[in-house]
Amino acid sequence: MFLRRKTKSARGVGYSYWHLCRTVRTARGPRQQVVASLGKLDDAQLAGLRGGWDDLPALLRGETPAPKPNTAPLPGLGSPGDAQGASASRWEPADLRALRVERSRDFGECYLALSLWHRLKLDELLGGLLPEGRESVGWAHTAALLTVARFCAQRSELGVAEHWYDTTALDDLLGVDTRLVNDDRLYRALDQLGEHKDALCAHLMMRYREWFGVRFEFLLYDVTSTYFEGGAERNPQAQRGYSRDQRSGNKQVCIGLVCTPEGLPLSFEVFAGNRADVSTVEDIVRAMETKYGQAERIWVMDRGMVSEANIAFLRQRKARYLVGTPKSWLRAHEQTLLEQSDWKTVQDGLEVRLVEQPDGEPGERYVLCRSGARAGKERAMLQRQSERLTGALIKIDAWLRRTPQADQETVGRRIGRHLGKYPAAAAIVEAEVLRDGEGRASGLCVSSRLDAGQKAHRQKGAYLLRTNCEQTDPVLLWKWYIQLTQAEAAFRTAKSDLGLRPVFHHKEDRVQAHILVCFLALALWRTLEQWMHSKGLGTCARQLVKEVAGIKSVDVIVPVRRAEITTELSG
Repeated sequence: MFLRRKTKSARGVGYSYWHLCRTVRTARGPRQQVVASLGKLDDAQLAGLRGGWDDLPALLRGETPAPKPNTAPLPGLGSPGDAQGASASRWEPADLRALRVERSRDFGECYLALSLWHRLKLDELLGGLLPEGRESVGWAHTAALLTVARFCAQRSELGVAEHWYDTTALDDLLGVDTRLVNDDRLYRALDQLGEHKDALCAHLMMRYREWFGVRFEFLLYDVTSTYFEGGAERNPQAQRGYSRDQRSGNKQVCIGLVCTPEGLPLSFEVFAGNRADVSTVEDIVRAMETKYGQAERIWVMDRGMVSEANIAFLRQRKARYLVGTPKSWLRAHEQTLLEQSDWKTVQDGLEVRLVEQPDGEPGERYVLCRSGARAGKERAMLQRQSERLTGALIKIDAWLRRTPQADQETVGRRIGRHLGKYPAAAAIVEAEVLRDGEGRASGLCVSSRLDAGQKAHRQKGAYLLRTNCEQTDPVLLWKWYIQLTQAEAAFRTAKSDLGLRPVFHHKEDRVQAHILVCFLALALWRTLEQWMHSKGLGTCARQLVKEVAGIKSVDVIVPVRRAEITTELSG
């Protein structure tokens, strides 16, 4: 991009219109496009701008730059009071053949993240929470650096200090010299930032309300896990448990995230890695009520969070809920799933209806959902499992016929290993051990349980939802529940785009601060998506970040030719 000046004279007064332009390739060759009109400047204002490019940001914001005072001219080129001499002292002939570019650095992605940081006014908040002291770099600036680095998918503070920071334009954007950024400073900043988690969460909620008009009637809650590299011996929360990352050999912590239906993160809690999801509900509800008061919000959770104790707890707190139910509850609605009447269509291939649930709680409603596309996918998955299990059992049968002396315990272990590997298919595939006259295993009879298979097929693609809301429209209730995908999308963004995993810290407070930085980066990311949606730019922040990441910051060295001396101007 470049600036282009267009001059115009009206009633004897000269004006200069400045345009921000770019060159694009077209079928008829390169053409210049006007990106933005920066306004007009009279001669006095133009003279103030000619001293440098410091006023360019003001022009881009639509502000009128202040006139610059005249500076003393070079000898022989006029006096301070001579306007012509002052103007001449600001222009020098350039040697364009010797022009060169140095220090190419990443600019676009860092600038985008830092702009979101300022737009959310996190700099103002942390400026008050972390006042500057005797440190050479303020903690608020270091916290911004940590969050921007996480937004740019940097995996560790050590990598930021040793490699990444030098390759970016953050030294200009933040005003922090590269020599002042080291791993110790970043680690200490984590310690400072971790103490203000509640204030940061409350501030983000306020900014969401002011910027996007977000209401907090619905709260989505879900749990994920992230694993450690190393033993994490000094962190009592680091335990082995059910890993969503397929890292069962690594220690982990569980993270409970509360967000809005738009996917904007509100708060989080960190639990021990071996904590069951269902046992975290009471803690997270109490934490939210302590921070934001006890109100009749609607909690939306999947069936992994549901237990009768949790439902009773929510009813006692006068909270509304919309939750999934265990698959076993669908058995009471086998016949209903086969009926073709009284269903309401949500979209093509998806239908819902209100049903009565035996032994249901008073005041509750149940929504039965069936999806043709999901049923086809799950049936195909079941068929594939059945074929693989049947093939494995046939191989065991062939082995038994070759080795009739195999003992019963060995045969049982081999069969049980495959039944455990394919649990869904084990419900509809039956294996019977055949024995000879001496009681030894001589083969295997594999058959299908037709009735069990038919029931399993009828339940595929079906869901049963449970709620105590007054709403009676099953279509609206299903749409509320499906918003849980926003929480799942937030976890995917945090893990894939922001580098939540793995965790390299071993101290408990450092781990909490690391997750807080990832939470702030997630807030920037989801805020960007909301802004894009409001401007009609879609909701794929990943594509926008990829595009702006190509913008670089460079130093252009322009040698100046003079009669007596040659100097260089850097800009």
